[in-house]
Amino acid sequence: QVQLVESGGGLVQPGDSLRLSCAASGRTFSNYAMSWFRQAPGKEREFVAAITWRGGNRYYADSVKGRFTISRDNAKNTVYLQMNSLKPEDTAVYYCAAAAGLSTVISGRGEFWGQGTQVTVSS
Repeated sequence: QVQLVESGGGLVQPGDSLRLSCAASGRTFSNYAMSWFRQAPGKEREFVAAITWRGGNRYYADSVKGRFTISRDNAKNTVYLQMNSLKPEDTAVYYCAAAAGLSTVISGRGEFWGQGTQVTVSS
């Protein structure tokens, strides 16, 4: 089992920045590719970003490319999502996920998920 706990969400204004964290415990963190998803009210959960096991490759949804950065610190068992130039349409609950396979964690079929952290972007 892998336990994931997200933190760092909050209420911000358009144009502001936030950094989300996802702390993992349980199995060896570096054995897992990691991703961030988000779900806005009334919408399906959507892929945001993913990172490979040692952080060598990163993938982003078009809607966040150039504004969000995913990173990981395997020594701290933590994955981050730096969000800049936030927009009201970024408002959602953000979830991190872990899976052994990269395609699995990008597709949303990962077996391990956190409980989510709320991000609200509003003036």
